[in-house]
Amino acid sequence: MAKKKSVEGAQFVRYFGPLLDALRGLGGSGTPDEVVERIAKDLKIPDEIQNELLPSGEPRFRNQVAWARFYLVREGLVDSSKRGVWSLTERGRSTTLSPQQSREVFLKWVRIFQEQRRAKAERPEPAEEAVAEGTGATPNDYRAGALDLLLHLPPNGFERLAQRLLREAGFTQVIVTGSTGDGGIDGYGTLQVNPLVSFKVLFQCKRYTKSVSPSHVRDFRGAMSGRADKGIIVTTGTFTAEARREATRDGVPPIELIDGEKLVEMLASLELGLRPVTTYEIDSAFFKEFEG
Repeated sequence: MAKKKSVEGAQFVRYFGPLLDALRGLGGSGTPDEVVERIAKDLKIPDEIQNELLPSGEPRFRNQVAWARFYLVREGLVDSSKRGVWSLTERGRSTTLSPQQSREVFLKWVRIFQEQRRAKAERPEPAEEAVAEGTGATPNDYRAGALDLLLHLPPNGFERLAQRLLREAGFTQVIVTGSTGDGGIDGYGTLQVNPLVSFKVLFQCKRYTKSVSPSHVRDFRGAMSGRADKGIIVTTGTFTAEARREATRDGVPPIELIDGEKLVEMLASLELGLRPVTTYEIDSAFFKEFEG
């Protein structure tokens, strides 16, 4: 009975169809942030739902969308080959899923994962965690370890890490100010767009698990007024839905937001503190074709 209840409690299944619709609405591909925001807009999900956090500190809504993508990749509807971009496969472009069809896809893969676990009990599949909704687990468990390390860095260490990250991303003359009473500005750098165009960027570091509010974004924008063309806030936590809207509000200097999830993605992309490891998993569905 408990197992049946946990399967029924896999609330991320409701986002299978909307995720495909969101990618179609974005032209067939999008960043995780774009997809999450499009689903929230399409389904009119209230800010309080978007801002709800799991015990791990990750937004529950984003976690559920990530699990939806995990299953859609397994089903061959979403491509997993491009880092940092979610895209529809050719089959996914022409596929729509009703709630019942979504549930059938989910249960199909639950059965496949169960078969895989029976075949190799000593190596449980990542999806085993997915059935128990609300654990905060994600398809990439190295993220939690990386975020825990970042959270335990001293403040000046986290600022120097942000400095290194910006340098690796193409910024020059990146300086950590380390000063107090400077409106929350922790450093600045220059991004050279081309030989003739460059602009100054101020950045702020927030090393904590809670969500950054819109007032933090407004305060930072006020501190950077007249001093830079753009701002960046780097946090190990998250940003509320209101903060994200404030960062891109019309008529004011834009502020880029790097939350904990995006921060780990950047570290992985640049291979800073994260080394890629190649491994394989058994595709039971492939071998089934040859059993008859």
